[in-house]
Amino acid sequence: MTEMPVIDVSALRADPDVTGGAARATAAAIDGACRASGFFLVTGHGIDPERYRRLDAEARSFFALPTAAKETVAMARGGRAWRGWFPEGGELTSGRADRKEGLYLGEDLGPDDPRVRAGLPLHGPNLLPDDLLPALRGAVDDWIDAMTGLGHLLVRAIGVGLGLTPSWFDEHLTAEPTVLLRLFRYPPGDGDEDWGVGEHTDYGLVTILAHDGRPGLEVRTADGWIPVPSVDGSFVVNLGDMLDRMTGGRYRSTPHRVRSTTAADGGRDDRISIPFFFDPSWDAEVAALPLTDPAPDDDRASRWDGASVHEWQGTYGDYLTAKVAKVFPALGADVLDGGGSPTPDLP
Repeated sequence: MTEMPVIDVSALRADPDVTGGAARATAAAIDGACRASGFFLVTGHGIDPERYRRLDAEARSFFALPTAAKETVAMARGGRAWRGWFPEGGELTSGRADRKEGLYLGEDLGPDDPRVRAGLPLHGPNLLPDDLLPALRGAVDDWIDAMTGLGHLLVRAIGVGLGLTPSWFDEHLTAEPTVLLRLFRYPPGDGDEDWGVGEHTDYGLVTILAHDGRPGLEVRTADGWIPVPSVDGSFVVNLGDMLDRMTGGRYRSTPHRVRSTTAADGGRDDRISIPFFFDPSWDAEVAALPLTDPAPDDDRASRWDGASVHEWQGTYGDYLTAKVAKVFPALGADVLDGGGSPTPDLP
């Protein structure tokens, strides 16, 4: 693969049961992209670009706040919810500090929500500086709502591509999806080996990425690393480890990274990236599907973390908590030591 597939999903919006020829052709195109690369761009999604511009502007306003103001909503204040701000270098990939700062968000849950009362990690209220940026919370909630709808649409097509019913994922894995949102700021870099984020894969089902069009995101393919292009009005979609596991590697959670851009390639300004993660329900057991076509060999030896997603046993919540604890080891130790179910030691 030398170019990123661009798939118009308007036919799926018009035919969510995927019964007509146009919708089925779109589902087949998504299936082909999932098998070939695990990365593609979607257009025709019906989401007003003004909704993105609003969130992008609010994100830039947040990152421009003084450090002292951002510290009032730091992740250390979020407890088991794992919500809030972290400074540049505060997140690790494969033990190495990323060159970005970010804000962790998700479904905004109050103290009476059963999942919060149960102390589930990554569940709770969003930490936002409402007194300084009163419009940020509304922009976040609006974007989560839009992306959740698109996530359901995409997994309906993926289900059909895998020979399942359009409703299979919603019936078995995503009736109550785990939805997480990140706002990231990547500052300009100093050279080609200056990484905003090193090589990694995502953890769940589907990631839907909106970004400001600046270069930097790269995907590892059989032919080497290629840049992800910017196409007006599109979102980048990539697959996570759970789809890799479910399909026996027929769909891959493709490694990707973010190179810090320099002045030479237009990287004079900060790059704002807004990934949304549409993942299985927290307590879902993610098992392999009974697919009959030949499966590829396990790619453990070539994976960035040296781990096999196909050997995983447990719930998605266990997998996600253990992975995030590697990203924020100090916070992970505090959260996990504070109670709750033990999690396996994943690479």
